[in-house]
Amino acid sequence: MVIIGSGFGGLFAAKRLKRADVDITLISRVSHHTFQPLLYQVATGILSQGEIAPATREILKRQKNAQVLLGEVGEIDLEARTVTSAIGPHRRVTGYDSLILAAGAETGYFGNDGFEPFAPGLKSIDDALELRARIYGAFEMAELEPDPDAVEAWMTFVVVGAGPTGVELAGQIIELSRRTIKNDFRHIDPRKARVILIEGGDHVLSSFGAHQSVKAQEQLTKMGIDVRLQGLVDAVNETGVEVRYRDGRVEHIASRCVIWAAGVQASPLGKQVAQQSGADVDRAGRVKVQPDLTLPGHPEVFVLGDMIALNDLPGVAQVAMQGAKFSAGKIRARLEGKPEQEAFSYFDKGSMATISRFRAVANVGRLELRGFIAWCAWLFIHILYLVGFQEKVSTLGHWAVAFIGRSRAERTFTLEQARGSLTNEREPRVPGTG
Repeated sequence: MVIIGSGFGGLFAAKRLKRADVDITLISRVSHHTFQPLLYQVATGILSQGEIAPATREILKRQKNAQVLLGEVGEIDLEARTVTSAIGPHRRVTGYDSLILAAGAETGYFGNDGFEPFAPGLKSIDDALELRARIYGAFEMAELEPDPDAVEAWMTFVVVGAGPTGVELAGQIIELSRRTIKNDFRHIDPRKARVILIEGGDHVLSSFGAHQSVKAQEQLTKMGIDVRLQGLVDAVNETGVEVRYRDGRVEHIASRCVIWAAGVQASPLGKQVAQQSGADVDRAGRVKVQPDLTLPGHPEVFVLGDMIALNDLPGVAQVAMQGAKFSAGKIRARLEGKPEQEAFSYFDKGSMATISRFRAVANVGRLELRGFIAWCAWLFIHILYLVGFQEKVSTLGHWAVAFIGRSRAERTFTLEQARGSLTNEREPRVPGTG
């Protein structure tokens, strides 16, 4: 069998089939498994990439029925049951009896792809390192600027989208400026940095419910974050963003560091297999799969995680992990001649988001947690799901330094990682497909 993607869906499916009578080939365009919920901490200098992105080969090295191949999947042929991948000059065609497609998603700009060079998203290690360079680099450029207006633009950070990623990024940037680097510069005062959080809807963290949303917004405002609701971004360029509000107002916000946390787009492989199988896709490119996560007419092909449109399931890690368990169970049942579970049923274990140090919101069933208790719950859950004992210990150490103390251990960046945002020389990144 072939698994495409080394995220939560692909990796967990491979591990669930450890003792099954199958030969697994896992193909991924990256060499690691990314723990995406903590990408924002890599972007803001709390954690290193190695702590949230262990090597896939290291994770699966003792699983004798699994091999890992580096490659970007360009073509899936459902009739021939083959997957074609390539890396550099090396092209490989891999046949399969069963296929698990878990290629994930990338940042979506709602058709405005021209925004990407000026407002990068946060879906990968590359994104996190680029954002780290842009965030820390903005303070460095402000230190060099003699023009007060230019300084203000460098020290104005705009985060578009007030879901968990946007809220977490905004909270960490304001903490960075107020605590970590407040005494590091001689010509600027980092504490004067502005963080503006723009949301097109009526609430921040809208998926957490109205009550939690109101409390979260109160905390963000108390921290000094400027929350702008009912605002849609019409344009983004090197000077900042243009925002159109529901009441008709149009505002230009001068900023040299804009971060996009407003949407995702499923891997284009989803549209490719949908066209071959007759399945529909939604506006975000997610495949409308069968109730058992398979493609119409192709029970041997499972689609997982951020790539599926089924019963309004959210694009969170738990959906991918539970889908991996379900699909692996069906494959095992087929091999053993046992009855298969007919439909995937998602169990919602709750939602969590940090606002800042010692502040978070969490929904667990009907229970709503806020503040320090929610933050402790968030801490425990994220450590629990990190892959590898070494990564857990190292992460705890860095959290102690950042949250109890004032320092951040991972502040290194290069101009190359900033992708030209500090020099006005930009080239859009080519999106990945597998």
